[in-house]
Amino acid sequence: MRKGAAIIGAGVSGLTCCVVFAEHTWDVTIFADETGEQTTSGVAAALWFPYDAEPVDKIIPWSLITYERLRELTRDSRSGVSMLQLRQFTRASEIAIPDWAKNLGARPIPVIPSVVEGSLTIPGFPSTFTAGFALTVPLIDATIYLDYLAKRLRTAGGTIQSAHISKVDEIPRDFDVIINCSGIGARDLVHDSDLEAHRGQVAIVPKIDLAQAIICNDAPLMYAIPRAHDCVFGGTNSICENREPSSGDTAAIVSECSRVLGIDPPPVIAVKVGLRPFRNSGVRLELEKLGDGRSVIHNYGHGGAGFTLSWACAEEVRAIA
Repeated sequence: MRKGAAIIGAGVSGLTCCVVFAEHTWDVTIFADETGEQTTSGVAAALWFPYDAEPVDKIIPWSLITYERLRELTRDSRSGVSMLQLRQFTRASEIAIPDWAKNLGARPIPVIPSVVEGSLTIPGFPSTFTAGFALTVPLIDATIYLDYLAKRLRTAGGTIQSAHISKVDEIPRDFDVIINCSGIGARDLVHDSDLEAHRGQVAIVPKIDLAQAIICNDAPLMYAIPRAHDCVFGGTNSICENREPSSGDTAAIVSECSRVLGIDPPPVIAVKVGLRPFRNSGVRLELEKLGDGRSVIHNYGHGGAGFTLSWACAEEVRAIA
């Protein structure tokens, strides 16, 4: 007899868990009040990179497993996953290339002196940085990928049910296991005070002739991520619960990205805000027994690395189940 799993949350973590379970002969239903681009995952620039998540000793191995799964998906033209060069820069200091990045082929980007004394110019870009490295990573176009996962889970027999779950014990009792992929919602759902909302705002602009993803984590945080039909300009990372777009943030994001890229500010197609579910004590990936004897597997707190950790964490959840 096939086992049943109820998954709370339809972001990338919930969808990936559903696909993994459904394709391993489980009967799976997602319960969620937000789906697709309504979720925090729908806001993400979704470039593979371990960012804003803890603890490092678990994040890196999980990230590398997901890297391989995503790289495999580049062979499926329907997935929205491709490989893209990421260029990580700093404005204020030297940049250390992590060992895991070196193992994936990361290399320093040569810089040349500019005409302005005391600064350096990145070849091909009119902005000033002090150092950087280049690394080829998976780029996940969330506008395509989330729908791809939803179609894949339905093909495997999984379903998505629109529902607001305020307590875990609201899940029907005919499921063998409950998987909590509720992201920042876990703070209310399971009363997890370790969760912290890291607000991220992006501006979607028309497609730009940009061959690489450009990222600088120094303040002000900036990134420009080219996608199939548009480009994502970012961004912000502040401890804040407000999901309303800020016109001031939009102006600052577009101004800084345009300055770095050396282009006129493009028109803004859309502005999106998501709350990264950062957990101070680290990603929660563990089994809990409810008072009624049922099992709940928690899978949340991925911060800014939801896509980057998605496949490894889903496979870990299945192993626990």
